[in-house]
Amino acid sequence: MNPFYYVLSVNGLLFLFSLIFHFFPPKKINSIYGYRTNKTMKNDIIWQFANAFFTKEFLKYSAISLVAALVLAYMVKELSWQPMAIMLLSLAVSVIKTEQEINKNFDEEGKKRK
Repeated sequence: MNPFYYVLSVNGLLFLFSLIFHFFPPKKINSIYGYRTNKTMKNDIIWQFANAFFTKEFLKYSAISLVAALVLAYMVKELSWQPMAIMLLSLAVSVIKTEQEINKNFDEEGKKRK
């Protein structure tokens, strides 16, 4: 498979999902779409905060992931696991940073910290 097609199908798809999240964020707590964890689904305030924060991080890191994978595809002609690893790393960083922000701003009961 052409390495550029591979990168576009893996990292490009991740970037496309981040754009969808950015332009069409979930309005209400639901079980289908959005940044869903037990804590974010406790109340609407956490839900809105978590989805807004995750969307920004996801967009930023998926764009970095796409550019990094395209550069890698240009430099290395045989790609196998590298674009997938870059994609998973960008997703993991987005989730970890979002969870840190949630824990910094909300207590265990879901109330805003002062």
